[in-house]
Amino acid sequence: MNAPNPILDVWCELQCPDCRSALDDVRALRERYGDRLELRLRHFPLEKHKHSFAGAQAAEEAFEQGKGWAYVEEVLGRVEEFDRAGEPFLVEVAGELGLDADEVDTALIDGRHILIVDADQAEGKAIGVTGTPTYVIGGERLDGGKSQQGLRERIEEIADRLLAEQP
Repeated sequence: MNAPNPILDVWCELQCPDCRSALDDVRALRERYGDRLELRLRHFPLEKHKHSFAGAQAAEEAFEQGKGWAYVEEVLGRVEEFDRAGEPFLVEVAGELGLDADEVDTALIDGRHILIVDADQAEGKAIGVTGTPTYVIGGERLDGGKSQQGLRERIEEIADRLLAEQP
């Protein structure tokens, strides 16, 4: 039986300018490792961003519809627009990407993804996440909220080591 691939948890929130800065690193990691490294978006909405909880729910719906990372990248890439427009922007982006925008809107209204977002936030707090982006790989927490400098290299070192240790 094959060992599971290493997991990189990316603690993020869609209204966070620092998370937008981290996008290039996340893209590069996805390109470098493909399926050998499981990248998981973990939600850590910050109270200072009033639309971040809705953003997390919309992202969950986008993942359910099969375009999660594309959605996350698009919203983060336009974080100022999201700041200004709020929830209607989340639905608009879903439509632009060919997602079922009505379903994203409904998910925001019926709260079907709230438990996932709440669970992520609680787990993040429990392991010491205080801001976004924060990365966790191989049991090591790397805080990108202060600086992205050198983080991708460190993540690659850990990922390469974990992959080399696989049977």
